[in-house]
Amino acid sequence: MSVAAQPLGDDRPVTRYAWYALGVMTIVHMLSFIDRQILSILAEQIREDLGLTDAQLGFLYGTAFAVFYTLFGIPLGRLADRWRRGRLMAIGLALWSAMTALSGFATSYAFLAIARLGVGVGEASASPAAFSMQADLFPKGLRGRANAIYSAGVYLGMGFSLPLGGAISQGWDRAYGDKAPLGLAGWQAAFIGVGLPGLLVAAWVWSLREPQRLGVHGEPLPASYDGAWRSFVDELFALIPPLTLWSVSRYRGELSRNILIMAGLAAATTLLVLWSGDIAQWSVVGVAVYAVASWIQVLRLRDPPTFRLIWATPELVLALIGFGSLALITYSVGFWAAPYAIRTFHLSAPEVGLAIGIPAAVASGLGVLLGGWLSDVWRRRNPRGRIYACMLAPLITAPLLVAQYLAPDFMTFAVLSPLVYAATSMYLGSAIAALQELVLPRMYGTLSATYIMGNTLIGLCLGPYGTGKIATVTGDLRLGVLSALAAAPIALVCLWRVSRRAGWLEESKRERAQSAGEDVTLDPRVSTARPA
Repeated sequence: MSVAAQPLGDDRPVTRYAWYALGVMTIVHMLSFIDRQILSILAEQIREDLGLTDAQLGFLYGTAFAVFYTLFGIPLGRLADRWRRGRLMAIGLALWSAMTALSGFATSYAFLAIARLGVGVGEASASPAAFSMQADLFPKGLRGRANAIYSAGVYLGMGFSLPLGGAISQGWDRAYGDKAPLGLAGWQAAFIGVGLPGLLVAAWVWSLREPQRLGVHGEPLPASYDGAWRSFVDELFALIPPLTLWSVSRYRGELSRNILIMAGLAAATTLLVLWSGDIAQWSVVGVAVYAVASWIQVLRLRDPPTFRLIWATPELVLALIGFGSLALITYSVGFWAAPYAIRTFHLSAPEVGLAIGIPAAVASGLGVLLGGWLSDVWRRRNPRGRIYACMLAPLITAPLLVAQYLAPDFMTFAVLSPLVYAATSMYLGSAIAALQELVLPRMYGTLSATYIMGNTLIGLCLGPYGTGKIATVTGDLRLGVLSALAAAPIALVCLWRVSRRAGWLEESKRERAQSAGEDVTLDPRVSTARPA
């Protein structure tokens, strides 16, 4: 029996090329987080040069990036289910690298915010395509470890961005001072320095071979489908206001429902703006939530089986909330650790970057690999094993984080830092592997985009901004960081509820999809589109 025709069991062989492709994808993931996370080590310089508050810094790192990352992640996830995934990643890498370099020319809050939006659009292509490719490259029994290796790129990028950004910034300022080329400050040179190499790596990613897509029973599927990009445009219309109104108007009775959703969210957004005074934060979040609600509305009509297995399954929605709550802690700690250390212990950016960045990269990589390995082992013994492995992350993180931010000196803070990073990273490799077991193979790209949407809208939009807002109001950044732990019990309750039904959800997914119109004997894309 050929590899392509084998059932999706734990005995499917893995080729050397699969590990090579996984390595390339991990490098892409690492670059994405270097470009994303470098704002952390540069935050103090940017705050002083542009006159920003902590809440505005949280908006730049979190919301400005996350909203467009989320909105474009959904149609790009659907595109990953129908087009060549390696090429999709290469295009996205080129775009976000160019926008990171463009950030180096920012001279205002608005300019930098727009550039961050562009970084979000580009990075939205990477993980949906990568997770989908990994599911076809690796058997179920190895997906936790494969996803963990890929997810380690998050922390390698986050860790290396700190010393790299600090070194470039300080080295530039020392070399040129007030006579720098084009009048660029050190933080601007750092953005350019980390952005340009990504354009070269994009050419390497373009060369990746597309793995054989596999259907429900392991049957080979086409690499791409006619109308993939047309479908992508349709998905954009279902997401981008006000085009959403035209998209839902094609379905009887849906326009009035959409307008009611819009009105309700507009009222909620207005109240949040009046309460907080942060127009940009809540206006952008309100638009994002409305866009996602419109997309879900259209998905229910356009692809009932996918809607049934994701959004009409309460446990999967709880999983999205649970993992998003874990991401809130992760993103808050990941962004604010360096600014906190610089302010509290009166150190330079390179000093903090070296002391925190490299140990964090190593510890986080080990943490995510340990979590992925543990989830695979636990899963073989118990269908709830992957969820249980994820639940360890907040339980271990909470006491370590409290101890770190109560540390009286930088040495203690720095020693505890890698332990915190390792704990917060444990769930990453397990989470997407656990969710993939609850849907059909053809839905992996959409599921990945949906998972990322939960992580960004909850974790990235609310975490760094919320921490910064509390710090701005109270004048205490330590309190702001520790307040992120309020998300831990929410995550634990949601994931515990999911674990109670994990086995049944996996066993019944084909029947539930079939009840919504899925032809589980043949992947529906084969019957509706011819291979390109």
